[in-house]
Amino acid sequence: MFLARDENGDLISALEDEVKKQVYYCPACGTSVRLRKGKNVRSHFAHESLKKCDFFHENEGPEHLENKKSLFYWAKKNNEVEMEYPIPELKQIADILINKQLALEIQCSPISCDLLRDRSNGYRNLGIQVLWLLGKKLWLRERLTKLQRDFLYFSNNMGFHIWELDHKKQVLRLKYLLHQDLKGKLHYQVKEFSYGKGNLLEILRSPYQKQTLITFSVEQDIDICHYIQKQLYYQNPNWMKKQAQAYLRGENLLNLKHPDWYPQVRPIEHGLFCQITVDLQGYYDNFQAYYQLNPKIDTQKLYPPAFYQQYFLKNMVK
Repeated sequence: MFLARDENGDLISALEDEVKKQVYYCPACGTSVRLRKGKNVRSHFAHESLKKCDFFHENEGPEHLENKKSLFYWAKKNNEVEMEYPIPELKQIADILINKQLALEIQCSPISCDLLRDRSNGYRNLGIQVLWLLGKKLWLRERLTKLQRDFLYFSNNMGFHIWELDHKKQVLRLKYLLHQDLKGKLHYQVKEFSYGKGNLLEILRSPYQKQTLITFSVEQDIDICHYIQKQLYYQNPNWMKKQAQAYLRGENLLNLKHPDWYPQVRPIEHGLFCQITVDLQGYYDNFQAYYQLNPKIDTQKLYPPAFYQQYFLKNMVK
């Protein structure tokens, strides 16, 4: 944390003030904190013990501190910004609060899905939007974890998307149009925004703003049937569940041929999302219907949700 109160009750910033060694206190819980600084450590405050603090769940590491500093000064160029803003009703500290309406939460280490859900819902119940920005340990890899799923956002222009912070490269990274193939591998597009360049708030709003729709193509796996047969042979729980669902429809997955699996790349599987509150059923229905009407074998072109919606609206007009 960068903010603490001194013995006189004055708020001190380790980023902007001349900080000397003395007794400091957490502005939220009032317990003592220590000043930490050194050659390779940015000056900051840390709780001596977190047992009595309901606001902070852990002391922040270098990655968290560096990203928070960069985002604070970036946002401050164009907007009203407060750092480490306490919200007593929620017993939470917003890393950065922009225009008293948007909380930026920097998450560099794993968190329980229940705690993430509670904190996100708490913000929304107070009328505050929250954006979670992920540190290196939580960046997307080849497959989507249960926790990463709860950090996903959605817009008609960019589909499922997620925000990442790379303080070493000094970029804010947007991974968007997220899809999964039948093997669970992720497919998506990437945009990077250099720290300090442009209006941060406008960048964070970009998935929802009018724009040219991006598309990309993915090759279809010609050996997908063999892969599925293997998964069923070894009784993979996910594929056994799909087989059970197929039986209820009077089908057997083992009888399906390569064209039957088109499209192999699909939206993130339907279910409960933490950050997404809109109903996505229309998107899933339009997606599936489009590829049934436009079957191909070798490649699949992927579009934003808005494309599928517009496609069927035009056809309905005709």
